[in-house]
Amino acid sequence: MAQDMEQLYAERLKRYVTAMRNEKPDKIPIRPFVAEFTAKYAGYTCQQVAHDYEMAFAAARKCAADFDWDAIVPNMVYVWTGLTQAIGLKYYGVPGIDVSPDFGFQYREPPEEQAFMKPDEYDALIEDPTGFLFNVWLPRVSADVSAMGEPTSFRNNLSFVKGGMAMLSYFNAFGTQIARMRTESGTVSAISGILKAPFDILADKLRGYLGLVNDVLKQPDKVLAACEALMPHLTHVALSGADPDKNVPIGFWMHRGCVPFFSMEHFEKFYWPTFKPIVEELWKNGHQVLFYAEGSWDAHLDSFAELPDQAIVYHVDMGDIFEVHKKIGHKFCISGGIPNYLLSMGTPDEVRDCCRKVIDGVAGDGGYIMDAGAIVQNDAKIENIKAMTDFTREYGVY
Repeated sequence: MAQDMEQLYAERLKRYVTAMRNEKPDKIPIRPFVAEFTAKYAGYTCQQVAHDYEMAFAAARKCAADFDWDAIVPNMVYVWTGLTQAIGLKYYGVPGIDVSPDFGFQYREPPEEQAFMKPDEYDALIEDPTGFLFNVWLPRVSADVSAMGEPTSFRNNLSFVKGGMAMLSYFNAFGTQIARMRTESGTVSAISGILKAPFDILADKLRGYLGLVNDVLKQPDKVLAACEALMPHLTHVALSGADPDKNVPIGFWMHRGCVPFFSMEHFEKFYWPTFKPIVEELWKNGHQVLFYAEGSWDAHLDSFAELPDQAIVYHVDMGDIFEVHKKIGHKFCISGGIPNYLLSMGTPDEVRDCCRKVIDGVAGDGGYIMDAGAIVQNDAKIENIKAMTDFTREYGVY
């Protein structure tokens, strides 16, 4: 049994890697990014899998065992509240506390005037990004951490102890989870490591979207310098979590740098020149990056085509997957393209029809991975996920 499972794992890994290298495997790999859907399928609430990562891990393993998937993320329920609450983070809406137990976690961005970084603090960030995050940003985003210069407290000290213990507990548990996925269901861990663009760091966690909109107009030189200052730190984070075997890609979550959030001029001035070199450096080290293009990044496909062949896997959410294939499919593997609304509101027949169109349109020569457009949450119908899976296995054979 163990030998059979190891053989299944080897077949799935080969299939997945072959497709990601934009080549033709034996069949189309299936790699759904399933988050709160796993809770629904396993009989848990969003609250349970957010508060107890062992439940989240178990739900992911159950889906891996019951569905014929080649790869999944070991836990796509991104926020484990045991860690975020250990240091009192303010910017997450927690299931069962801040939002309904049946809703996934929510990110809460403060009003512009309460942004976690002030408009006159760019110089401090540029001079020492790590120091700024620890000394200035962390006390602002935490309910327990004392600001620099203020008296310390028991809650301040305990938050670091609890936070450190929680981080060790959670991240060390992933090794066991990945091993169990391999031995119990022959399932590959879909990604390893994480990356964000410097511009998105400013927009998501520091200045906020509205604050950054003002900054690119009022102090563009500071914005560019801040992005440049963040580049080596983000490269280091990506490499530190990357797959040592250089098989599975580094996950890159794309947020606010695209048209229409910002203009093409701003993309070309701030976003791309401070992110493209990071991807090129990672590829020099043998690591692909999974461009998880949330929303639509179709306006920027020509820029992405500047990257070396095979350097990325491009994931399509709300973009036009056929246009994506036309413009960059000769260079990169493509994944996704099955609309989440269809998985939630459609019928199995409609899902199968959509899968057929996508496979016929973009997967003929390989280099395609089946997945929903965006992360699958608990609104998706189980029968529709099964239809996507079963149809791809039957129809997606080369």
